[in-house]
Amino acid sequence: MGRVRDWIFPPRPGGWLVDDRAERRLIRVELVVVFAITLGLAGLSSLVSLVDSLLRTEALSDQSVAINVPQARAGLLDLVRQLLSALRLFAWGALGAYLLHRAGIALARVGLDLRRKGRDVLVGVGLAALIGLPGLGFYLLSYALGINLAVAPSTLGDLWWRPIALVVLAIGNAWAEEVLVVGYFITRLRQLGLSEGRSLWASAVLRGSYHLYQGFGGFLGNVVMGLVFGRFWQRANRLWPLVVAHALIDIVAFVGYSLLSGAVDWLP
Repeated sequence: MGRVRDWIFPPRPGGWLVDDRAERRLIRVELVVVFAITLGLAGLSSLVSLVDSLLRTEALSDQSVAINVPQARAGLLDLVRQLLSALRLFAWGALGAYLLHRAGIALARVGLDLRRKGRDVLVGVGLAALIGLPGLGFYLLSYALGINLAVAPSTLGDLWWRPIALVVLAIGNAWAEEVLVVGYFITRLRQLGLSEGRSLWASAVLRGSYHLYQGFGGFLGNVVMGLVFGRFWQRANRLWPLVVAHALIDIVAFVGYSLLSGAVDWLP
């Protein structure tokens, strides 16, 4: 019973709090700057997109939005631009990891070491199943209830490089989001003295915010995902399983949609 309670109401881990007022101010400034150029800005843009969708005469479920879209007319140029988009995602995650390292926080301390590669992959597969299957059901329910747009994970043409680009983009998404929103963000909030519960909710709401363009279902579903992933990290202190799980979920969504779109009638 005590272990269950620790998962639900975990104690604040020691050794993280920063007491120096100047350093705390710099951490706050750093958080604003980092998220103003990465996922925080994406959250604001996503909110504007949702407001725009709500102001239209059509219901949300009569509208659609695509995640991975063509970025150039010429096929090879499109491939290059898709890979550049993925590179930006990898750079975002690397920025979070680098700033933690510069602050004297070993990456192993946030679970980014390679000591448990096999176990991290297995746990990641389990987390992907735990989140991915119910997540698909929740998306279909949200769409049926009219609170979500029809989401097309990919509208890329049937080109030889499409699966490659989608897999790389999925891994980039996973790396950027889990490093920034979980490992980096919650660590910085710990240093500022926030409780584990408040840090968890802040991380989860941030994750949901940049999915608002999909509708209320996309927001709520990703908040739940953020609560599960964030709490797992707080208790297990392993970040790689989250990266693996997120990558698998996105790979199945991106590549699977490309293969099934038009072939089944249950996908919006």
